[in-house]
This record gives sequence, structure tokens and C-alpha cells, in this order.
Amino acid sequence: MTPRSTQTLQKGSPYPLGATWDGEGVNFALFSAHAERVELCLFSPDGSRELQRVELPEVSQQVWHGYLPKAGPGTVYAYRVHGPWQIHMGHRFNPHKLSLDPYCRQLCGRFQWSDTHYAFDTQHPDKELKFDRRDNKAFMPKCVVVADLPTASARRPRVPMSRSVLYETHLRGFTINHPGIPPELRGRFAGMAHDQVLDYLKALGITSVELMPLQSFISEQFLHEKGLVNYWGYNPLCFFAPHQDYLSGQSIVEVRQMVETFHDAGIEVILDVVFNHTAEGGRLGPSLSFRGIDNLSYYRLQPEDKRYYINDTGCGNTLNLLHPRVVQLIMDALRYWAGAMQVDGFRFDLAPVLGRESYGFDQGSGFFDALLQDPSLAGIKLIAEPWDIGPGGYQLGRFPPGWSEWNDRYRDIVRRFWRGDAGVLPEFARRLHGSSDIFERDGRRPSASINFITSHDGFTLNDLVSYRERHNEINGEDNRDGHRENHSDNFGVEGPSKDATIMALRQRQQRNFLTTLLLSQGTPMLLGGDEFGRTLHGNNNAYCQDNVISWFNWSALSEDARRQQAFVGHLTALRRRFAHLFFERYVHEPLQAGDPEILWYNGSGELMQASHWQEHHARTLGCMLVGVNPDTQVRDRLLIVFHADRNALGLRLPQLEGVAQWEILVDTATLSGIPRPDNCMVQQRLNLFSCSTVVLLARGTQEAPSIDDPRSGA
Repeated sequence: MTPRSTQTLQKGSPYPLGATWDGEGVNFALFSAHAERVELCLFSPDGSRELQRVELPEVSQQVWHGYLPKAGPGTVYAYRVHGPWQIHMGHRFNPHKLSLDPYCRQLCGRFQWSDTHYAFDTQHPDKELKFDRRDNKAFMPKCVVVADLPTASARRPRVPMSRSVLYETHLRGFTINHPGIPPELRGRFAGMAHDQVLDYLKALGITSVELMPLQSFISEQFLHEKGLVNYWGYNPLCFFAPHQDYLSGQSIVEVRQMVETFHDAGIEVILDVVFNHTAEGGRLGPSLSFRGIDNLSYYRLQPEDKRYYINDTGCGNTLNLLHPRVVQLIMDALRYWAGAMQVDGFRFDLAPVLGRESYGFDQGSGFFDALLQDPSLAGIKLIAEPWDIGPGGYQLGRFPPGWSEWNDRYRDIVRRFWRGDAGVLPEFARRLHGSSDIFERDGRRPSASINFITSHDGFTLNDLVSYRERHNEINGEDNRDGHRENHSDNFGVEGPSKDATIMALRQRQQRNFLTTLLLSQGTPMLLGGDEFGRTLHGNNNAYCQDNVISWFNWSALSEDARRQQAFVGHLTALRRRFAHLFFERYVHEPLQAGDPEILWYNGSGELMQASHWQEHHARTLGCMLVGVNPDTQVRDRLLIVFHADRNALGLRLPQLEGVAQWEILVDTATLSGIPRPDNCMVQQRLNLFSCSTVVLLARGTQEAPSIDDPRSGA
């Protein structure tokens, strides 16, 4: 039975959008350009019973609005939007389906898959052409009115991007098995803010945690039917509401408290956001919010037949950022998370969607312009995943000034170099240099390059050196999903091995990757768990594995894992110690004495000449960073030697005026990667172990007994 309306709403205001409590009542405002009328549905506190429906009485500038006196925080609501059912014109209104408020800040109740979510008759031969009258309210979460959060008092760390070390991780996976976190907080925002988590990240030298999606999301139906879930969270339901399963209580204040706790520890929080598509999917998807409110406005549709969706995302639909109200929605969401929740930055999934105008990608798009001029977002870190599957979807290096970008060319060439591929040395050097060939324009700096070797999408570092092929059978897609080419190697055995030689080489290769990542020009991003050799058992697309495969196994850390953790901390400490050698701007030829320099050396210890770069089988490269330490006014010279050859090499060190010897700071051929203080000086010659990296600091006087080479057996 349809609930009756027992009261009349006052006119209220069209702004702000969403449900806003003013201390005396709640203003409801919903944009819909093509609706004919809008019903506000009020529910019991737990969302189980629809109590009444009342029409929003006014529409101003395509915003439907009304004011409910005496209502307040905790009011549970949703909408039923009436309008035309004209599929080929892009209209899919169906008031029998509840629509969640796009500005909803909190949800109550759980989403459950049901055929009633579809606005069309799923059993009819014409499917979405046949209007469906079943009500889906029993299977839908509902919106909750919340009070504005109090003004934040904590100060942000505001770490310059050039000094940032990013750590990408999954909130649930990181905390769910952590023995130091109380069981009731594991997998929750409060658990992520636990002291043991913060102490761990600080010991690693992490400045900024990049958390995978925290906005409310659901699993796709095809996963539900397989008994799987969308673990990663790249299937958004609401852009403002935190994901319910990550809350340990009933208050979204927990999210802000987590962020402020990170800030107290000096660590930034960057949020991975999905503004390119929604959980409603393609033309045969459910009607949950945007589709039932105004499908034609919110989504990009095929102009010749608006029954069909433009699918630049590969997820069925693409948000329509050509529409100013959609741009407003995203901007309001960014302001909310940066302001009310105090997050320090955003990583934008499939970011070319945000800059695609009707004629293609444009770094001067309406969204980018809106973002650039917004004073409330000034200083916020902006990171793009610079590709999608749409036309002109690969846009690495083409985002506006102020943006940084995930650099997959860095990822691929570093993997190929350490795999031993021939002919990659010139590009390897360009990536070490900060990819100036990609980013050096419009005043952009090396920090624009987010250097990464692994991320949530693909192999972990351990798997990168243990598997040649993906092993995604448990995902239920016959091992067809995930990247085919991973530029990986197993060194003779696919998967785990008990061969001591293979295991030692795999451990050394992981240290090589970590050293390369953390000592390259640009901004390094470490995948959570790589610091201790986490494995996904060869699954390079574990998006649907919310289980022990994806969860961090803190209780089984081996001695090798703990050594690797210490090694990462050592590398980040070097990055802080020699911050003046990770340059703010691109360094090429010095213009005057004292300018910073980057010098390149070949496997014979000679300065690289043009002919050396053409040596196809060269697998050894020395990179010397030269700059003045502002604290000591000493001109530091840091030499990093990358040796990817499977054979040992005797390297003659550069003979520099005033340099008597070299101090070894890193040697990946040793078990820990960290030389002993009493055995770390060399003079003229360095014996390089196969597949190893050595980092040396020029010394003007002998500060320890002169040793030609501290390592035996190289």
C-alpha cells in the first residue's frame, strides 16, 4: 500500500543541494532537468518502513526543493522521481524505484541484489523497453540526514609533492588481520587510525597514505551471482557517503577522526575517488540513483540513439561532465571530502573522463577550469590515472599544471630493465631523470611523475619476481581478466620455490626495484605490502577477492620480510637525508658553477657518450646526482649504479678531484641491502654482483680504513 502524505512541505531553497539541517528543520533540494514531479519518501529510523511520501513543492532552475520543519539529523529518506519513460530519448524515469540522493552523506540499511532494482521488466523479450512496476524499497539502503561536521582544528601536514613518499593501500585489507588492532576496529576507519598503524608507516618513512575508495560502493550483480564481491571499491553508489562497512559505529565523524589522527602523526591522507562512472552500469543495469533522477543529464549517451550509453570507462556508463550540474556535483564532493573530512588530496580513477569534451580530451576542460579556480581546493594534491578506454584515452603527461600522474611508462621500463631486456637503457635513464620528455612543459616539475612499479592493479612486487603469467582462475573468468603482459620473470620456477639460488635472486631483485623506485627523480609510490614481500599468489586482478588472498598477513612475517621492511626505511631515510639531490626542477646541463647536475656513466666507469647510448646490450648504468647540501654547504655527489646483467662486473669508479674514497650506502647484493658501518668504504674499483644496485657517497677524506671492495664472492 502506498503511504499517504500527512504533511505539506514548505517551499524551502534550491541551494545547497542535498538534505541540509539548519537547526530547526531540513531543506531538501534535488536537481532534475527532466522530471515532472518529485516525491520525498520518509522512512522509519532503521529504513525498514516507508512512513509517508510528500511532493517537493517547488522547482527553481531545474532544482526541486522543499523544507520539512522540525526534521533533523537522523531523518531517513529517499526519492521517487516521476517523468517520461522514453528509452530512445534517454529518459528512464520510474517512480516505483527508489532513487538515492546524489548528495547523501550517510546511508542506512544494506543494498541487496534483486530484480526489482531494474526499471524495466527483466523477463520481457524487449527487456529495457518494458516498464516495470515492482517496488525495490525492501532491497535498497536509504539516505540519512546528518549535521554539518564541526570546523576542523587540526593542521594539515602539507608535505610538498617533491618530498612525498606515497603508500597505496586498502583500508580493510591492511587492518583486517592486524593483531595489534582490537578485533572490533579491524577493517574500519578507526582501526586504520590505530597507533600501531601510524607507528609502522612512520618507521617506513611514508609521508602520504593513498587509500583505495572509501566512498560508498556496491558489488556488481555478476560478482554477486558468483559468490564474489567488489573488494577494491571502484563501483560507486554515492560520492559523499562513506562506505558503511568501514564504519565501526553509526557516525561518519569516525572518518574525520581517522584523518586528523594521521595528521597528528604528520602523515597525509589521499583518497582514491571514482568520478568517471557509477554502480548503475550500462543500459541493462539497475536504477539506484542518477538513472532514475535524470538519466539524460547525468550520463553520456549515444547521440544517434540515447538508449545506449557511451562507455569510455569499460564499466557500462560514463558520467556526463559536459553538464554543469554534474561538474557541480563532483566539485561539491571534492570540497566536502577536503573540507569536512580534511583529506589532503585525491587520486582520480580513469581521469581522462574528467577532461573529455564533446570533441575529445582537453586540459582546458570545464572541470579542470573549475578545479583550478576553486580557493577551497588550493594546495590539495591532485593525482591522475591518465588513461581510460575511450577515444584518445591515453593522456599521460597531458594534464594541467598542478597535477601529478601515475607514470606507467616508468613502471614498464623499470620492470623491463631489471628483467634484463636489451635496448632499454636510454628510456630507463629518462625515467630515472623524472620523465622530463613527458612532463617538462607549462612549468611542470619532476614531482608530476608518480613513479610506481606495482599498484593495486597488477602483480605485487613479490609476484613480479615469482610469476611470468597471471593466475586469476579463482576470479571466475577462465583466467582471461587482468593484464596479459606484466614484464615479469620467475627466474626458473613459476610461483613459490625452495631453490636457495632462485630465492636469493628474487629477494635481490625486490631490493633492486625498491632502490630504483625510492631513489629516482619524481614522486615514489609504494604498494602496501611490497615492503615485506606480500603475495597474491600470481593473481594480477584481485579486485573481487575479499579474503586471505588480498588481506595483509601480519602474523607470518619472515625474517626476510622484516629485513625488507628495514631496507625500505633505510631508503626513505636516504631520500630525506639527501633531499637536495631529488631536485625541485628538471636538471639538465649546469648553467654556472655550483648548479646541480645529473651525470651518467657506463659500465666501464666512463661518462656516457652518444655512442654508449646505442649499445643495445648494455645493462649497466651509473647515475650521479650532484648538489649543494644547504645545511653543510658541502657539494654532495651520490652515485647510483644499476647493474641488471646476470654476470658480475668490475667497475672503475669515477676519479673526481677532492674525492679520496666512496662510502657505500646501499648494496642490494648483501642480505639486508644495508652495508655494515665498519665495512663500507671503497676507493677506485667496485665489484658489482650480478643483478644488483649500489649507492655510493663521495668522500673527501678517509673516514674508515681503505678497502678496495668490502664484499667477497662478487
